[in-house]
Amino acid sequence: MVRGPSLQPVPGTSVRSLSKKRPRSVARQVFVLQVAIVVLLAAGAVLALVLQSRHDIDRAARSRSVAVAQTFAHSLGLRQALLAPDPSKILQPLTEVTRKDAGVDFIVVMNDQGIRYTHPLPDRIGKRFVGTIAPSLAGHVYTESVHGPLGQEIQAVVPVFADPYKDGGPVVALVSAGLTVKNVTGAFERQLPVILGTSAAALALATAGAALISRRLRRQTRGLGPLEMTRMYEHHDAVLHSVREGVLITDGGGRLLLANDEAKRLLRLPPDAEGQHIRELSGLDRQMADLLLSGRVATDEVHEAGDRLLVINQRPTRPRGRPEGTAVTIRDSTEMQVLSTRAEAARRRLRLLYDAGVGVGTTLDVEQTAQELADVAVPRFADFVTVDLAEPVLLGDEPTAVAADLRRTGVSGIRDDVPLYPRGRLIDFLPSTPQARGLNSGRAELVTDLANAPGWHAQDPPRTQAIVEYGVHSLITAPVKARGVVLGVVNFWRAGERDPFDEEDLSLAEELVARAGVSIDNARRYTREHALAVTLQRSLLPRDLPEQTAVEVAHYYLPAQSGVGGDWFDVIPLPGSRVALVVGDVVGHGLHAAAAMGRLRTAVLNFSSLDLPPDELLARLDDLVQYIDQSVEGGGEGGLIGATCLYAVYDAVTQRCTVARAGHMPPALVRPDGTVEIPELPAGAPLGLGGFPFESAELDLSEGTQLVLYTDGLIEDRTRDIDEGLALLRSALAHADRSPEDTCRAVLAELLPVRPRDDVALLVARTAALPADRIAEWEVPFEPSAVGAMRAVAMAKLEEWGLSELAFGTELVLSELITNAIRHGSEPVRVRLLHDRVLTCEVFDGSSSSPRLHYATTTDEGGRGLFLVAQLSRRWGARYTPEGKVIWSEQPLPEPGET
Repeated sequence: MVRGPSLQPVPGTSVRSLSKKRPRSVARQVFVLQVAIVVLLAAGAVLALVLQSRHDIDRAARSRSVAVAQTFAHSLGLRQALLAPDPSKILQPLTEVTRKDAGVDFIVVMNDQGIRYTHPLPDRIGKRFVGTIAPSLAGHVYTESVHGPLGQEIQAVVPVFADPYKDGGPVVALVSAGLTVKNVTGAFERQLPVILGTSAAALALATAGAALISRRLRRQTRGLGPLEMTRMYEHHDAVLHSVREGVLITDGGGRLLLANDEAKRLLRLPPDAEGQHIRELSGLDRQMADLLLSGRVATDEVHEAGDRLLVINQRPTRPRGRPEGTAVTIRDSTEMQVLSTRAEAARRRLRLLYDAGVGVGTTLDVEQTAQELADVAVPRFADFVTVDLAEPVLLGDEPTAVAADLRRTGVSGIRDDVPLYPRGRLIDFLPSTPQARGLNSGRAELVTDLANAPGWHAQDPPRTQAIVEYGVHSLITAPVKARGVVLGVVNFWRAGERDPFDEEDLSLAEELVARAGVSIDNARRYTREHALAVTLQRSLLPRDLPEQTAVEVAHYYLPAQSGVGGDWFDVIPLPGSRVALVVGDVVGHGLHAAAAMGRLRTAVLNFSSLDLPPDELLARLDDLVQYIDQSVEGGGEGGLIGATCLYAVYDAVTQRCTVARAGHMPPALVRPDGTVEIPELPAGAPLGLGGFPFESAELDLSEGTQLVLYTDGLIEDRTRDIDEGLALLRSALAHADRSPEDTCRAVLAELLPVRPRDDVALLVARTAALPADRIAEWEVPFEPSAVGAMRAVAMAKLEEWGLSELAFGTELVLSELITNAIRHGSEPVRVRLLHDRVLTCEVFDGSSSSPRLHYATTTDEGGRGLFLVAQLSRRWGARYTPEGKVIWSEQPLPEPGET
């Protein structure tokens, strides 16, 4: 049987695995059998040689005995010696000499009565011969083995006739000659080593030959035992004829040596195909016959055989190192082709869904997500894709009604000249269209032939006709749904020679849109939350900065792309031609951060109304943050997880700025000569930590100095560290001739990240100085009579400034404030008038007691002065200085032309 190529041993494995046990191999059994046969043959040969040798030696001994006895019996002087009176005397010496010369053990001459005349043992002479003499007396030669005087003997007895020249006649005596068995055995024993040595050499040679034969047989049988070889050939037949792969083996002359059942079935070969020439096979395809006869190497070549698609592999066989035929394997790939086509379609489907899961929803932007959905489906699933979303969805809201107008949000296609509605178009689908039906039912619809879809044509007949003429032939429209709400519709279009959509495509479109719907809804919800947060934040930030003359201000605010944060800024006018500049940052993003920012900004506004120093204001703000955190149970979202703040107060009269910061970035100063510096200020701890004091620092700012306040989102970015950001800030500020607006734009152009991860707040304030001719200040003697004199000089100053209309009210205010300072305060007392956007009257004294406004009853003698001040002033108040306190009052200036 020819061994098929499919049964070649696998490298690294053993064919002994066919059997659980490991019996003796065929080669070993043959070797044992050969050795056994050789041993038996050698033993038989040795036995035969021994027996033959013993037989030959015994026969030779008998022959020698007969010959010696006959020779002595025919000797000439024997008869005369027998007739002598004493035959023994004559014959004994002769027999001994003859015995020794003849190499026999004894020669005995006896009379016809068996009485010995001679014997090697002289004491035996005259005694009866031990043996049989009757045959010899009858004239015959007789040999026998007897136990004689010398031991076991082989002897011959011959007659001595009366006539020496004639055999026969009367017997006058007998002669016996022989050998002892001991001497015969000695001769055999001398031959035995030769016999055994020769036999051993023959046995060794035979064993060596058997070993060589066994070794060769073991290589050829691969060490298999009989059971293993039987199983192997049984498995060979079973596998060869049961596998679903055809196997053919041909010889070098083109004759078919082997064909399994599958090969015969696939190639329609006759049952007796083996042994025939390839050309003689009736059912074999001609192209296949040419391939088998060519002997060339073929790897996975596809050939048609009737209605089957066969995959052919052909390799030459080299059993003795040279090509002597071919081995061919044949697979039927007809069904596999169908399965592979389906598998490839499933793979493309899974790949599309995977790419959609990865590529759709990369941002939280509704329009971008819709465009990503359109892009991911072209051209693998459709030639053109359009995404139409309800108008409220784009704004972050849920659609109020299914029939709402849709806006074309995403468009993608293999070409740009398709006559579909363009992106941005507001579309109202008619009820007869598949889009409207899908929006109402929430199910996808398939239109395999758009040319015969009257409901779709009714939407826009000229445009739909142009679409059909363009080559678009089929449509799948799938509603975009999330949480049971229809957000829009996605249209998949196919054109040209591409196959129309089918039911499998419909399910794929539904799954694709369902996955994208989650991303679109997430983007919509984020848009809504982001819009709410931005709206909340912008509502909490100052819309219009208040009017004041202390600084010229420009500002910029940008929420983070990932969600609004808690950055804020503020400009707060203070009495006495002063202004407070505030910049802060709440950690985090979203509504929580925006709400926290609103709380802090409101607190700063309230605390600034108390006219507190910057360090004291931050201390109170820190206490407030701690209180808020402690009041929220479990550290919920109502607490503040961290905030920084910088609070600066600039006085346009003294041109001095007092600054304190709570963990915030220091401000930058741009001097009028273009020098940029970042002053070293006490850092302070972030708000809410508690237990750390805040310190203020005073900066002398000449007129025209720019004070730049900012948050860390401006200078920090993933592509640079804070030191690099500060260096860029210095470079952008190195131009003193710019206005605050220009400075703001230059800084943003230099430092603003493309996609800021944090809010960016920037506040640029250029300082101004109140002219000296608008400032009036007097020292007041500490006595009640000085009140009148101060009223007089103050009225004169108002006359000088052209504010005579305010003389009456100012006179009453100054009288009350100076009187209170002298009566309830301490030295020194000063009065200062400031002519700015309002008229400010300030009275300084060295006392820290605080005035209190109250309503006086009819029986009270005093207590009505501050009431009059409050009625005559737009606002009034007190602030404390290291030297004491200041009571101030502001009166609005009269409008031009007002009397």
